[in-house]
Amino acid sequence: MPNLSDTLTILSAMFTPAVLVSACGSLILTTSQRLSRSIERQRDVAKQLRHQQRHAAAPDPAEHTHLRLQLSFAARRARLLQQSMTILHLTLAVFIASICTIGIFELVNSSATWIIAVLSVLGSGLLLYASVLLIRESRLALSDVAEETTYLTKPE
Repeated sequence: MPNLSDTLTILSAMFTPAVLVSACGSLILTTSQRLSRSIERQRDVAKQLRHQQRHAAAPDPAEHTHLRLQLSFAARRARLLQQSMTILHLTLAVFIASICTIGIFELVNSSATWIIAVLSVLGSGLLLYASVLLIRESRLALSDVAEETTYLTKPE
């Protein structure tokens, strides 16, 4: 039977990935909200484009181009956010697996700690990749806003 010190060491080892699980959960929540807003934006622009095509006697070519560009931005953002969500869920699974592995290895007194190291590095790498995707999406969102601002503020 392990003593208190050994038990606290095990719990401490399991706590570190748990913090990363919490961070992943927060990123998943905010990314999910961003994805929902991006999809809403895409649907709104598509609706405006359809309305313009159906109801305008002579559609404004500049507005048509602008709406198509806005639709393209929204679709690209949604793809990046969906990829980020997938990677974040994989990351979450890897960190949970590392917590379980730590606990199991301590219970069976295994010395195959390299598995825990591999899971930790894999989880960190996935988290880094998800962050890069989110940075790309943020930059795309900024380009989208800049294009829309330029269109709306151009002299007539």
